[in-house]
Amino acid sequence: MILNLAAFFIIPGYTLLFIRNFNLFSLNFSVIGNMLGRKRGFCLWGMMTGWYFFWVLSRVSAHLKLSRGVRYLVHTALFLLFCAVTTPYLPEELPFKAFLHIVFAMAAALCLCLYLFLAAWRLRKEDRTAGLVTLWCLAGILLVSAVLLILVGIVSSALEIFFTFSTVFLSRYLYGRTKRLISQSP
Repeated sequence: MILNLAAFFIIPGYTLLFIRNFNLFSLNFSVIGNMLGRKRGFCLWGMMTGWYFFWVLSRVSAHLKLSRGVRYLVHTALFLLFCAVTTPYLPEELPFKAFLHIVFAMAAALCLCLYLFLAAWRLRKEDRTAGLVTLWCLAGILLVSAVLLILVGIVSSALEIFFTFSTVFLSRYLYGRTKRLISQSP
């Protein structure tokens, strides 16, 4: 119940509240989050999404009996998300920190995607249909993200919203499928 509330209402709702009144295609979370009075909101968004991914994907890892290396991808992604949220993105004033912010954010997203791919691949061995659905959804997420990046030319709020929502929903699906596997096993 709480998991569904977080996945389908709290995280999407707060994400939309955070970026309200801003152009979805010319700004991104980093720019908005470093505006006066928005830093705490940006940190709260990072904490909520980080908590969600940690809670859900830790259970997915346990259900699928994923290796330690694959499990560490979640921890690494969350550490990098923390670094991205706490490192200021002020390119004119602090260009090196802004560069680090970009590296942290991109690396966090890549670690999350790699984890989702490896978990889906493992799920495919247990439940072929669910694993393939997850892999196709992940491919769709990456394709739409790439199209948004190419069309807009920057990592925009629209791209970040799409990526956040779709990976949260996909993680929830993955959790539900792995939990079902456990309940069906003899």
